[in-house]
Amino acid sequence: MDMGLWGMPGTMGMSFGSFIVMWTLMMAAMMLSSMAPLALLYSRTISTHRGPRLTAFGSGYIMAWGATGVAAFIAADLFGDIAADRPTVAQWVAVACFTAAGFYQLTPLKMRCLEHCRSPLAHLMHYIGFKGPARDMRAGAHHGMFCLGCCWALMVLMVAFGVMNVAAMVSLALVIAVEKHWRHGERFARTVGVVAVGWALLIVVDPGFAPGLDPDAVMQMDMPTGGMGS
Repeated sequence: MDMGLWGMPGTMGMSFGSFIVMWTLMMAAMMLSSMAPLALLYSRTISTHRGPRLTAFGSGYIMAWGATGVAAFIAADLFGDIAADRPTVAQWVAVACFTAAGFYQLTPLKMRCLEHCRSPLAHLMHYIGFKGPARDMRAGAHHGMFCLGCCWALMVLMVAFGVMNVAAMVSLALVIAVEKHWRHGERFARTVGVVAVGWALLIVVDPGFAPGLDPDAVMQMDMPTGGMGS
């Protein structure tokens, strides 16, 4: 298959296990800049067994995001089939994805979770208070859940763009990094919400703006790359 960066709908034929591994690695790469500030602060509180404890912290964070791969697989598989068989439904699913993501960007819950990710120092003392052998994994998972609350709606757009769409993945990673590190990040997040709603209107006009749910892209995937004599 040679479909470029913008034509990668569905699960691309991957098995469930392969998809979960791919999704987890993709989420880890996309969220690295979001996790790094707190991870660096957290590492300074650890004086013994630094390697294992930081590994546990990172594992907890990644597990929180990796678990979303189950929902992502189901959604990509289901809506990939819908794009092939019911293009009108697929088009409106894409519109709904962008509309929901856009409006979520404007909600108080989004701003609350974004505040957590933008001010890790305020939550460091809370994590230091965790006790027990699983404390580091708990801290990582807790932070991961806040990041999930902040960014889940943007991740839904990966279904509309295509879960292996490299251009979309890089763009969303940049959006997430700007939201969390720029001093005008909250204003930027709201602007992204408005843009997402506008993008939903573009999909109404042309389904190609959501290649992950574009029936033409699905049909292109199903076409053989070479002909065989009958």
